[in-house]
Amino acid sequence: EQGRAPAGTSGSVLALVAPGGRGGGRGRCAASFEGMQRPSRFEHTRYLGDKRTQLVYDVDAWTDTEVIDGIVAAETGLCFGPDTLDEARNRGYTLAAPGKRRRHRLHRA
Repeated sequence: EQGRAPAGTSGSVLALVAPGGRGGGRGRCAASFEGMQRPSRFEHTRYLGDKRTQLVYDVDAWTDTEVIDGIVAAETGLCFGPDTLDEARNRGYTLAAPGKRRRHRLHRA
């Protein structure tokens, strides 16, 4: 059932199922939340950092999909552990706001 923990778990893990699909697809289904659909590579990440600009995006509250898609396409995305804004700030990232721009820097491989 939707919203229940899978059988045999402690209840702290929920199964994410894409609308009209089944769970278990490796990297193919993206979780859908209130803001926009999360990228499949970062489906369990709320805060997504951009290495080029040192900006962090709250994917659940962000509405401009073009920005997030650009980060994923350029492979400059970074997730934080734990997935909190405080952790992103500890690493020098600033919360992005609509219209906020920074110069893109080349990331080091």
